[in-house]
Amino acid sequence: MKNDSLRTPCGACCTQFKHLTVSLEGLDVLEDVSMHLHCGEMTAIIGPNGAGKTTLFKALLRQIPYRGEITFSDAEGTRVGKPRIGYVPQYLAAERLAPATVLDFFRAALSRAPAFLPPRRREREMILEALSRAGAEQLIDRRVGALSGGETQRVLLALALTPMPDLLMLDEPVSGMDAEGLAAFYHRLDMLRSEYDISILLISHDFSFVRRYADKAALIDRRLLAFGPPAEVFAGETFRAVFPGVAVEDAAPDHHSHVDHHHHHGEGAGA
Repeated sequence: MKNDSLRTPCGACCTQFKHLTVSLEGLDVLEDVSMHLHCGEMTAIIGPNGAGKTTLFKALLRQIPYRGEITFSDAEGTRVGKPRIGYVPQYLAAERLAPATVLDFFRAALSRAPAFLPPRRREREMILEALSRAGAEQLIDRRVGALSGGETQRVLLALALTPMPDLLMLDEPVSGMDAEGLAAFYHRLDMLRSEYDISILLISHDFSFVRRYADKAALIDRRLLAFGPPAEVFAGETFRAVFPGVAVEDAAPDHHSHVDHHHHHGEGAGA
């Protein structure tokens, strides 16, 4: 584990995808997207509706066919290959799990043991430890169907961190949370990337969050239109073309992301 007081990414450890392209019914819905996601960094995917953000996630999770390459390499070069991915979905159909407790839910997700068998003490301790990574250990005996939106997201986050992934992916993870829950969840993500040196990739429509917490912002509209520090992306001409009239506080004036100059063609990119 690195001991960096300023949480600088190690640089050599990263997940990368190269020339990722997804075609549906003969049309490219995602075209030639390449990115490096360094350990210890949080990258936010932004873009208009229908831009391919969820398609990108499905490709990374190998839920749909894609062309291109997805690889992981650690800093020592001892492990190279596919990244271990933890995924937090936008919603959980909790009503189907209404009678189940968080403990039952975790056991069913992590083991092949039937949920009606009583948990062994060691198993409960392991699940408590996993929940504590997301600040959710006090929820272990609560019914899943009775959890608030923020509590559900913390449980899903704990599950995504078991085992600890190389890349943590979150799909708009804060629906149904109040302002206090939002701040706590974002702070938890901030701590996780520092403590465990993992890459975090999330889809977000909350530009103020992206500006405050993300290390990089990736603006997608079928193609990667801009990629870099959020202040630069928000201040760039491409962002203003895709999101006309949207102002993001504290965006640096007159700076452009280093891929702003790419030619792009997307339905949402007209000024």
